[in-house]
Formats: sequence, C-alpha cells, structure tokens
Amino acid sequence: MTSKGPEDEHPSVTLFRQYLRIRTVQPKPDYGAAVAFLEERAHQLGLSCQKVEVAPGYVVTVLTWPGTNPALSSILLNSHTDVVPVFKEHWSHDPFEAFKDSEGLANPTDAYTVFYSERSVWWVRVTSTGRPGHGSRFIEDTAAEKLHKVVSSILAFREKERQRLQSNPHLKEGDVTSVNLTKLEGGVAYNVVPASMSAGFDFRVAPDVDLKAFEKQLHAWCQTAGEGVTLEFVQKWMKPQVTSIDDSDPWWSAFSRVFKDMNLTLEAEIFPATTDSRYLRAVGVPALGFSPMNHTPVLLHDHDERLHEAVFLRGIDIYTQLLSALASVPALPSDS
Repeated sequence: MTSKGPEDEHPSVTLFRQYLRIRTVQPKPDYGAAVAFLEERAHQLGLSCQKVEVAPGYVVTVLTWPGTNPALSSILLNSHTDVVPVFKEHWSHDPFEAFKDSEGLANPTDAYTVFYSERSVWWVRVTSTGRPGHGSRFIEDTAAEKLHKVVSSILAFREKERQRLQSNPHLKEGDVTSVNLTKLEGGVAYNVVPASMSAGFDFRVAPDVDLKAFEKQLHAWCQTAGEGVTLEFVQKWMKPQVTSIDDSDPWWSAFSRVFKDMNLTLEAEIFPATTDSRYLRAVGVPALGFSPMNHTPVLLHDHDERLHEAVFLRGIDIYTQLLSALASVPALPSDS
C-alpha cells in the first residue's frame, strides 16, 4: 500500500496543521496570531469578520455570512476552539444570550461525550507554623507535624472518593470530588527545622456537593491539626450550574437529535476539569462542552496528544449538522 503524500492530504487537515503551528500555549500564548489566522480564513471564504472582547482576556472572532439559514447570522470562535452560534435577535445586544458549545474531551470508545456541567475548581494553600530549631533535636509542635496531619486528612478524603468512583460503575470521574497535593514549600536548610511550611492542593468539587459545608470541613481539618494552621483560597468557584439535558429542553433536543439521526452514540457527563463555560452558565446561558473525538485516548495536557485524521474529518461532518440544527432552534420567550 502506498502512503499519501502532502499533495494528497485533505484540505481541512492541511488547514488544521497550519493552525496548530501557531503558538497558543501558556505562559506566553500568541493569541493575536490565532485571531489573525481565523480572520484570514474568513476573508478567503468571503465572510465579514470582526474582533469582539466580551470579557477581560476573552477575545473572539466573529464570522458573519449572508444567511442561507435565516436564524443563524454568525459564529464566534476563540483560540480554545469554542464554537458559539449567534442568532440575529441576540447579536444586536448580547452575543452570549443564545447558547454556547464549548470544548470537551476525547472518548476512547465508539461513543461521543458531551458535558452539561463541570466540577468547581478550588486551589487551596494550607500554611502551618510551629517551633523552629536545630535539625538534631526532637522539637515539639513543629510546622511539619501539623501540616502532616492536614495532608493526611485530605489524602484520606481523596482515597475515599477514589474508592467510591471505582466501586460504582454508574459513576464517572466528574461525579465525585478529586484532590491532588500539587505543591510543598518550606525550609531553608537540611539541619534547620522550619518555622513555617505550606502545601498546595487542587480540588475539583462535584456539582452536587454543598460547597459551604465542604469549606467548613477543610477548616475543621486545619483546626484539628493544631494552632497556627491556616487555609487560604488561591482560586475558589462557588457558582456551579447544570445545563438541562432533558428532552423537553429545545437546545438539548436539537443537539441530541443530530446524533440520533447520524446513528451515533452520545454520552452525557459532568466535565471533570473546568472550562470558560462555567462563567456563562453562572449568568444563565446554557452551555454544552463537546469535542467530536471518539476512538481517541484522553491525553489532555499530556505528551503526544493526538487526533486521528479520520476522527478529525468525521468531526467536521458532525459539527456541520450540529450548527445547522442549533441554528434552527426558534427564539425562546425568555431570550427576548
């Protein structure tokens, strides 16, 4: 079998390769180049284009074309591959009053995954203070001892949630709360007992958790460890929302019907991490996280993150059907 050369490559694959060469990774992403790429592509297709900053640090490109479908007038794209259908009756005052289709995750099986909510991200720093001294002595009430108690309590909770996930086949990762110890700081020398040490944790709290009660539990673990143990939040999301996936909901009905018509399996889950969709759900905009990537391992931020060409091209077909279906949803009384 002969292999395909560059001249035989699908134009969509070539275009995608060009986009991937743009450096959009942190900490110094070149979002300007990404926007310029989208603008150039829009002009090649004869579409009008403008940049709109809808929130601090959130710049999107608006592609507008003469309407073959009278409902759909524009699509908003940002560098995170979010796709937002925009409707004529909304664009005049707020492009995000309609519906948002945001980034999702791969699925290693034949099914496609859609996310209707996500876990709340809590980044927590626990700081412990205690008696300093020389490393050769049995010093009482050290910062390390007290910090160890907090770390043990939190990691015991982590194991409990892990066991709950593994023992219940009906639960997915987004249904439970995860936590990882991600930072340890403190100490000045090997022979000096430090007066202060800290640990950083990345919590992803499930949507059904009572957040105020969970926060009290964190403080209780710190208090139990002893005096001089404090907790601060580096990041703390307190507005978890769930997008309806009931068949009576017009957006979900239109979205899911595409997969029924295409004879594709769709699995609805809670996103285990976080996306920009949480900001939109918090202000009442329904959002679904979706990336058409089945038969693909979940390698988010991993080495050798990849997508098979056939899966990519199939995804274009799916999005073509999705955008048409979503554009056909009539304006709702609540939208106006």
